[in-house]
Amino acid sequence: MAVRLLLAALLGALPARAERELRFRPPAEAPVRLFTEPELARYDGQQEGQPIYLAVKGVVFDVTSGKKFYGKGAPYNALVGKDSTRGVAKMSLDPADLTHDITGLTEEELKSLDDIFNNVYKAKYPIVGYTSRRILNEDGSPNLDFKPEDQPHFNIKDEF
Repeated sequence: MAVRLLLAALLGALPARAERELRFRPPAEAPVRLFTEPELARYDGQQEGQPIYLAVKGVVFDVTSGKKFYGKGAPYNALVGKDSTRGVAKMSLDPADLTHDITGLTEEELKSLDDIFNNVYKAKYPIVGYTSRRILNEDGSPNLDFKPEDQPHFNIKDEF
C-alpha cells in the first residue's frame, strides 16, 4: 500500500481512500486549558448566554447545565467564577471560604471534599480546564506532578 501511495503521489493521482487517510485528523483529546483567576472570574454566571464555570481542587467544571443552582441569583452562585475548594469542603458560602486554600481543613472536611468532587462534580459536569495554580508552581514553572482528571495519558512534559 505504501509503495502504491508513493507512486500515486509522484504521478499526481491519489486514490480517494488514500487521500482521505492523508487528510488532517483532529487530536483524540482536547488540549488542556489553563485558567488564570481573572479569566475564570468572567464565567461567574452574571452574563446571560455565557457559560458558568466553577473550580474545585483546581479542576474547572462547566456547571451551566445547573444554571438554576449556579446562575445569577441562584443559591450557589457565590461558588462560581473561582476556585471554591474550601467552600465546597466546608459546605460554606462564606466569602472567606471561597478559595482554593485547604489549609487547616479537618479529615472529615477533606473526605467530604473528595466525595463531592468525585460523586457530584466529576460525575455531573464536564471538565473544561484547570486553574493555573493546579498546573504551575508558585514560580511559574510547570508542576511536573500535574495529571488532568479527564486525560489520564496526558504528560505535562510534552507540553513544554
